Amino acid sequence: MARRIDITVPDLTGKIAVVTGASDGIGRVIAMRLARAGAEVVMPVRSPAKGERAAGEIRTAVPGASVSTRALDLSSLDSVGALVDELRAEGRPLDLLVNNAGVMRPPQRQETRDGHELQFGTNHLGHFALTLGLLPLLREGRARITHQTSIAARSGAIHWDDLDWRDDYNGMAAYNQSKLAVALFARELDARSREGGWGITSNSSHPGVSPTNLLAAQPGMGREKETPERRVIGVLACMGVVGTPETAALPALMAATDPTAKGDEFYGPTRVVGGRPARRELWAPMASMADARRLWEASESLVGARFAA
Repeated sequence: MARRIDITVPDLTGKIAVVTGASDGIGRVIAMRLARAGAEVVMPVRSPAKGERAAGEIRTAVPGASVSTRALDLSSLDSVGALVDELRAEGRPLDLLVNNAGVMRPPQRQETRDGHELQFGTNHLGHFALTLGLLPLLREGRARITHQTSIAARSGAIHWDDLDWRDDYNGMAAYNQSKLAVALFARELDARSREGGWGITSNSSHPGVSPTNLLAAQPGMGREKETPERRVIGVLACMGVVGTPETAALPALMAATDPTAKGDEFYGPTRVVGGRPARRELWAPMASMADARRLWEASESLVGARFAA
């Protein structure tokens, strides 16, 4: 019998963790594991009903767990700003932030409420604005921030002349860009923290391949049924070829909680599609700090002064 893949999450009693995309899939596993370790978990969600179901499942599995949901639509900067205002009004330092939520490959080009290409606007700009908006609480808590990127970043490139893909739209290339942007943001955030003495650490992780809902039916995004790739991944997961949501959550958990983790590190499974989590070498598109700085400056311009660091 194959040895079960897992890690030890240290005691997190007294810590506050914010996990986006925690209403299902990998995010729900991350939230569950953090709650089991004693953290108070805040779950910003787009669907209140779905979020409450997930929170209820965590409370059932972890008696005494402190889990709450908040409203958040990462495709709306107004929604991001409302959550930022709410958490800053509460004034509690944040210890962990896991930027895990994402969307993948809508059937045709779609835009966020602010007019950005949906994948870039949700996966990167929404999390960029959220993180910068929460920076005072993150600095006060000397937080560890984990950014969930993807295998897609390995073949990603930033479409500098048209970040929102208004011309010659390619859904997969736009997704690759969005996940590369996540990784570049993680690197520049850690660099600015070190330079400015902010006291936070920023790492990125990728989950490998697992049967999550990214390619499942998403009627709200125009996808009425799951993609053929999603069905194949489900079969491969049953065969042990790729990961499960439980194993796919481990790199982000390691980045967020491993006592030896530092900043500007990249975590992923030992095989690209799955396996034990470990520190990994950066993929080539992630290497340029000049690109990371350029993306930060472009992103600041796109989200506006409301979210300036």
